Amino acid sequence: MKTALFAMFVLLASAPFAQSVPDISFDSVPDFLKLPPGTNFGEVAGVAVNSKGHVFVFTRSNSASGPAYAPAAAQLLEFGAKGEFIREIGKGLYGWSFAHSVRIDKDDNIWAIDKGSDMVIKFNQAGQVMMVFGRRKESADREAMAWEHVDPPLPPIDGLFRQPTDVAWDSEGNIYITDGYVNSRVAKYDRNGDWVKSWGEPGTGPGQFRLPHAIGIDRQDNIYVGDRSNRRIQVFDTSGRFLRMFTIDVPPFPETRAVNGNTPTGERLAAVIGAPNSICITPGVNQVMFVGESTFPGRVFKVSLDGKVLGVIGRSGRQLKQFSGAHALACPSENEVYVAETSNWRVQKLILHRKAS
Repeated sequence: MKTALFAMFVLLASAPFAQSVPDISFDSVPDFLKLPPGTNFGEVAGVAVNSKGHVFVFTRSNSASGPAYAPAAAQLLEFGAKGEFIREIGKGLYGWSFAHSVRIDKDDNIWAIDKGSDMVIKFNQAGQVMMVFGRRKESADREAMAWEHVDPPLPPIDGLFRQPTDVAWDSEGNIYITDGYVNSRVAKYDRNGDWVKSWGEPGTGPGQFRLPHAIGIDRQDNIYVGDRSNRRIQVFDTSGRFLRMFTIDVPPFPETRAVNGNTPTGERLAAVIGAPNSICITPGVNQVMFVGESTFPGRVFKVSLDGKVLGVIGRSGRQLKQFSGAHALACPSENEVYVAETSNWRVQKLILHRKAS
């Protein structure tokens, strides 16, 4: 597989169309989110926006209590449409362990996905817990430790998760959870929260996953799963039937440098180009998708739903308008995108410029 990845990179780097994807002009709003004095974000794992324009941030910060190894690190915060701090939701919640993502459904309910507790928690708009999915290990048990990534992997258990990553809903309100780091599957519940089925297993073939890290659903109920370590996005129907897949094959500019450590080259670079770390799909009739890479090359892409890359946003780096660890995206419109960064410990609000007609 390494040889194939390297061959792919050589092909991309030498292809005449490799640099034909346009850069999208944009601004990043400086200091948009206003935290209370004396507080800071940690790694920002999740960001979402509701119908009022309120911004929800799921961050690994301020609740970091416990031993030096594996302390709890999850805090859910709400900000107003102008970035003003409103409240903390679920302070001290039993399900908080290690924040991973946050999403808002069509009724403005708030869904938090916690990788550490293996739980997905639904809050109503008032911040009250309405449903819980999965179950954390009991602290009284000797087995209350991190999951081991054994080979072959342990078989999944219906209704339980091993390090889940994201959640989405179809037009009927059915719930889809990517059960990501260990089980490599998608779990489906109905709108009432009752278990329906799951699909997927570890592997590289169609319908198999190597870390399903993000999920989104379009108006036609096509389900897009960011299969990060396989460097592709797979598309399914609501029964889990594989429809198609696509990859993002846009090499970075030669002067691009990694934020942390040496800049990948050769096979290492080929393995991470376009790897879908995060996905969001715009509302409305004419939908597009935004896809964030991992720490390097660290870009955000605008993509049509058939997989065509429409443009590139930003570069790897620590400065405003640069990204490192674009772990989650929210896109309330085609010209407004929020980027949650785990490596840079922040959320950037991006305003994309429209093309001159």
